[in-house]
Amino acid sequence: MSASLWRDRPFLRFWAGQSISQFGDRISELALPLTAVGLLHASAAQVALLTALIWTPNLLAILLGAWVDQQRRKRRLLVVADVVRALALGTLPVGYLLGTVTIAQLYAVAVVIGAAAVLFNSAYSPFFAHLVPRSSYIDANSKLSASRSASYVVGPAIGGVLVQLLGAPVAVLTDALSFLASALLVGRLPISEPPLASDGTKQPAMLARARQGLAFVVRHPVLRGALGCCTTVNFFTFVAAGLTVLFASRTLGLSAGVIGLALGAGATGGLLGAVLAPRVSRRLGVGRTIALGAVLFPAPIALIAAAQGPLWARATTLAVAEFLGGAGVMLFDIHLNSLQASVIPDGMRSRVSGAFSTVNYGIRPAGALLGGLLGTLVGIRPALLVAAVGGTLSVLWLLASPIPRIRSLASDVVASGDGRDRPETNVAGQPAPTAH
Repeated sequence: MSASLWRDRPFLRFWAGQSISQFGDRISELALPLTAVGLLHASAAQVALLTALIWTPNLLAILLGAWVDQQRRKRRLLVVADVVRALALGTLPVGYLLGTVTIAQLYAVAVVIGAAAVLFNSAYSPFFAHLVPRSSYIDANSKLSASRSASYVVGPAIGGVLVQLLGAPVAVLTDALSFLASALLVGRLPISEPPLASDGTKQPAMLARARQGLAFVVRHPVLRGALGCCTTVNFFTFVAAGLTVLFASRTLGLSAGVIGLALGAGATGGLLGAVLAPRVSRRLGVGRTIALGAVLFPAPIALIAAAQGPLWARATTLAVAEFLGGAGVMLFDIHLNSLQASVIPDGMRSRVSGAFSTVNYGIRPAGALLGGLLGTLVGIRPALLVAAVGGTLSVLWLLASPIPRIRSLASDVVASGDGRDRPETNVAGQPAPTAH
């Protein structure tokens, strides 16, 4: 039985920093495009490019992860990433006050904060693995995901008020301050980071280490199934991501206020999913909960495509779909993140994280582009159905892997365990305990 994280002061401090940062992010996600549209009168193509530039650095995550694995002080990298993002965002209110904000500056800020996010995520995995006991991975990820979901419930509303009162570029300052708060809290964590493992031989070049990280994922049956599922579900949900609001507005005839309420309902679904995640996995098992989330996340897109009838019915259908999808993504993310943390050896964590980010996040812009193409050629409703069906089929990657048979994250989990050809196994390949 693991000790309660409520009494784990280092984790609570880390959780506080991440929660503050998440709420700040919700403001920037609203304020950055509004700066482009409202202040700079950017076109739709320019706004789309702004979004794409934030994700573009993930294509280099596999190389950055290989570099991070060779750095002992992961906490320092987390702090550097937070400070860099704070400084980049801080240039916008300064430029606004000086009257010098340009679309090129917005693009530069997008690239910098995107690259810093990749650095943070690459260092996050090994840091988290030493901050939290393995037996508490699911509990910790549940708490962190609950804060993220809560930020989606109230963050956009707070951001809207700040943008209205202060202007979009000045509102971004809130996110910059949130990153500084995160850096301060993380930088003061009393955690001992172990030395890098070394057998005395010369370390391979960065490109070779990057290939090792990707090869490790491809050869590991749990990670291979996880990556295939994540990449597929991300591709198809991003097919729908750029079409949902457009469909709700033009086809369903919903007002901006009603659409906002529906999206808020989705965020409450995510919050509920994050809170209930440990209980669900205790009943169903970790692997089956991941599979449930993989289906529940994209399948409700079909409900949106099928919405019709009076105004209240159309609005309710959108809200229910967003709620179910929000719950599904939390069940999926929390347990899959915990499972990955359990099976990846320390010396490979950042390389594996980089490989995942390059493939998993790198596919998102392609999904969005396909969504726009399908919406133009066959219509938005059929495109949403394609997204729902394709996303749901991502579960096939899991069914072909050991993941559905994994009952729990055992304390003796080892990265080499594959769990195959056994009736009921945990990650270590040992007989699984009975679900509580």
